[in-house]
Amino acid sequence: MPTDPRAPVLIGQGQIVNRATSLNEAREPVSLIADAIRTAITDAEIASLRSVDALHVVRLLSWKYHNPALSVAKQLGIQARVTGITPHGGNMPQLLVNKLALQIQKGELDIAIVAGGEASNSRARAQRENFSLSWSSPEPEAEKIAPTTIVDDAAMSSETEIARQIILPVQIYPMFESALRARAGRSVGEHENHIGDLWSRFSGVAKTNEFAWSRRAFTTKEILEVTPSNRMIGLPYRKRMNSNNQVDMAAALIICSVEKAEQLGVPRSKWVFPISGTDCHEHYYISNRHSFAETPAVQLGGRLACQLAEKSIDNFRLIDLYSCFPSAVQLGAQSLGLSIDRQLTITGGLSFAGGPWNNYVMHAIATMITELRQTADKNEDGFIWANGGYATKHSFGVYSNSPGKNSYRHASPQAEIDALPKRELVTAAEAATSLVGPAKIEAYTVMHDRDGKPETAIASTLLGDSRRAWATSKDPQVAQSLCTDEWVGRQVTLDPTGNLLL
Repeated sequence: MPTDPRAPVLIGQGQIVNRATSLNEAREPVSLIADAIRTAITDAEIASLRSVDALHVVRLLSWKYHNPALSVAKQLGIQARVTGITPHGGNMPQLLVNKLALQIQKGELDIAIVAGGEASNSRARAQRENFSLSWSSPEPEAEKIAPTTIVDDAAMSSETEIARQIILPVQIYPMFESALRARAGRSVGEHENHIGDLWSRFSGVAKTNEFAWSRRAFTTKEILEVTPSNRMIGLPYRKRMNSNNQVDMAAALIICSVEKAEQLGVPRSKWVFPISGTDCHEHYYISNRHSFAETPAVQLGGRLACQLAEKSIDNFRLIDLYSCFPSAVQLGAQSLGLSIDRQLTITGGLSFAGGPWNNYVMHAIATMITELRQTADKNEDGFIWANGGYATKHSFGVYSNSPGKNSYRHASPQAEIDALPKRELVTAAEAATSLVGPAKIEAYTVMHDRDGKPETAIASTLLGDSRRAWATSKDPQVAQSLCTDEWVGRQVTLDPTGNLLL
């Protein structure tokens, strides 16, 4: 059966890893992104690419640009009808592919480039060494051309969470971990070995990935052992369990219609098909989530992506689950019905392959393209889950080295997710005077200072009527106490200001 000429197809991918030995070799993000696009054009075996319908860049943090997509287009000498920028979120690379694939299928555009990159390692090093980087200066006001906003942003934290300074992923993902541990019924030691083994396996994959920032395989002991170079950050996460954002990396993808790929003379062996995609989100504020040990939007969004592709999650050999912290992988696997013991990354994950802020999944998709091409002699499919916020925003993609039975299909289960139960958050004063029974810890962490000492305890507690209340403490004795044994399920007291009292 001939392939639909409007079917979207990925034809080129490029990945750049710049391990500068000195700051004189440091390169700014738009330069790395431009190189990734050049690599993608070469990968697609395109002789020349002078114009595209859209060039979109994932929002970056390591340098300020008014319109990074336009800056990249100028470097490359490419005319882009639209230059766009995403909001923040690790789901954005997959969301971009989903959006563009649907537009191509509908005939709204023919060819587009998506890319992203960071130079956070060089930026941090320059700050430490008081080195002035001669990177791009902001454009004069008269020359500024605003990028197209690809999708509306959404607040990830409530006013209460912001006021209590519970806003960082390094605080919140460890809290998910404590809830997962309690739900599994493991002791603290058993669970640490569980996630240490998981992360050791991820590092083993990174060792085989030529585009990984760190290509060293770590043993479970090396993941868990607390040392000056592997200090505790947010209990129970040592440094090696956190996403490594201090990287200089970029990645790019070229997506077009089958008809355009044929016009450009791209060999059929280069084609990889997006088959289906879904986008959705949990209840935006963690304060209102029903459980810190569940991600129902992952379950519904992932299931729908598989249904649209007419595939079973059990049939995918190639899977990449978002892996900013061990809890993310466990939540994803649990919601998708995947065994945690199977291989759940094709890159090595954000701790080892590298976590260039919002752009990790661009590298995962690029790696997926390479993997699927290698099995072109047989039908092979791949599955990607991308995550943004605090396991908040989710984008899913099913890929194949063969065209799907149907046109590219996209949908969202958001209406069903929005109807799911929410918890009411009470103020600290209400929790302190509540007559519905004592508060019990449902999830917690202890943030440590740079010397590895317990500093701030953070706990989510449930009252007797199932409402939630936040509690924190900077008392060193309280923080130290929460670092011993299991505290999920224990009764605690909150004072009217929200201080946690043991």
